[in-house]
Amino acid sequence: MARWAIGDVQGCAAELDALLTKIRFHDQRDQLWFTGDLVNRGPQSLAALRRVRGLAANAIVVLGNHDLHLLAVALAPGHKLRRNDTLGDILEAPDRDALLEWLLCRPLAHFDLAHNDLLVHAGIVPQWHAQLTTALADEVAEALQHDPPALLGAMYGDEPDHWDETLSGMARLRLVVNVLTRMRVCTRQGRIDLKQKGPPGQVRAPWLPWFRVPGRASAATRVIFGHWSALGFYRADGVLGLDTGCVWGGALTAVNLDDPEAPRVAVASRTHLARE
Repeated sequence: MARWAIGDVQGCAAELDALLTKIRFHDQRDQLWFTGDLVNRGPQSLAALRRVRGLAANAIVVLGNHDLHLLAVALAPGHKLRRNDTLGDILEAPDRDALLEWLLCRPLAHFDLAHNDLLVHAGIVPQWHAQLTTALADEVAEALQHDPPALLGAMYGDEPDHWDETLSGMARLRLVVNVLTRMRVCTRQGRIDLKQKGPPGQVRAPWLPWFRVPGRASAATRVIFGHWSALGFYRADGVLGLDTGCVWGGALTAVNLDDPEAPRVAVASRTHLARE
C-alpha cells in the first residue's frame, strides 16, 4: 500500500482525475490523504466532492475553510453564498443531503501514530503536539455532529486570537477551527493573524510561518497541510505543504508519503482564476 497526500482540490475535478491516473492510483492498494478544501472557486465542486466521497475508505479527508463554508451555507441560517463561490451545484444536487452528511463527518485533523504523520488543512500553534491537536479537533467534530447549525453559525470571527488551555465553550471551538483551517502565521507565544496570505518572505516580526516557530511542540511529527497557495510546494522544517494553487492556475500536487525521497507528482491546472 502507498499513502499519497494530495493538496487543495477546490473544485478542480478534472485535474484530480488526471492526477489519480498519473500516480496510478489503485483502490486495492493505495490510500489518499486530502488536505481539505475539496470544493469552491473551481469549476467542478460537485464533481470533486462526489469523486472523493466515492473513494470511500481509500480517502482520508480533513475539513478546510471552504468545506466548512459550504456546510454553513447549507445548514446554518443566515449564511449565504459569496460572489465567487462555486457551490450552487452541490446545494441543488439530488444527492445534496448525502454529500453534506458525509462532509459533516470528516475531522479537522488526522494522526497516523504508526507513521507519525499528522494531516491538517492549515496549521498548528506552537503549544500543540499531535495528540493535543487531534483531541481538540475531536471536540470540534463532536460539536459539529451534535448540533451543526450551532457550531457553523458561531465559528466565524477572528477572536480569540491566541491559545489558552482555559478557553471553553464556543470561544475554544472557534479558536481551534481558525487554527486548523485558516492560520498561516503566528507568534512564538501562539498568537495568530488570520489576514496574512502572502508568501513567507513577506512575513515580518513578531510573526512567523507557523512551522518555523522555534521549539514548537509538533516538531517531532511530520505535518502535512495545504491552505497556503502563496507558499506553494514546501518540504522542509519537518512539514509538507501541498497547496500549489491549482484553482489559481498552478497545479494539483501529490506526494508519496511512504517514500521521503520521492519527487512530487503534479498536474497543471486547467483553471485560471484571478486572485482576489
